[in-house]
Amino acid sequence: MTISVRPTASFVSFGSIRALRWVFAATVLAAMAGAPITADARVARTAGPGAFDGIWNVQFNTRAGNCGSNSFPFTVSGRRVSSAGGGKVTGGISPSGAVSVSVSVGASRASGSGRLSGNSGGGRWSGIISGDSCSGTWQASR
Repeated sequence: MTISVRPTASFVSFGSIRALRWVFAATVLAAMAGAPITADARVARTAGPGAFDGIWNVQFNTRAGNCGSNSFPFTVSGRRVSSAGGGKVTGGISPSGAVSVSVSVGASRASGSGRLSGNSGGGRWSGIISGDSCSGTWQASR
């Protein structure tokens, strides 16, 4: 059984390049909720509150479209996911590590899901960034 939380976020007054980077990063993070369950993920099911707390470095890789690859920090605190480097990113994480995030900046929108387990995680993301339809995978570590 997969638990999915689907909050949304919006950005206000960001430069277009910085905003697009945040959209891309948030999309990758959201992709984590769809990652396959590994032995580490099974252990995470029994993890206590705050087991995923901390700053996570998320590497976004584009597989389709012209959005490039980037790396961004995110903060997990309790069941909330937010930006660790400025801007406003919101999302959620279940006790089992399933993550889902949606972000919009101007006309750019992205979402992703995946799973965190121990000190790493991964998943998929997709979105329309500066008019380009893009999708790919993300990897996270802390």
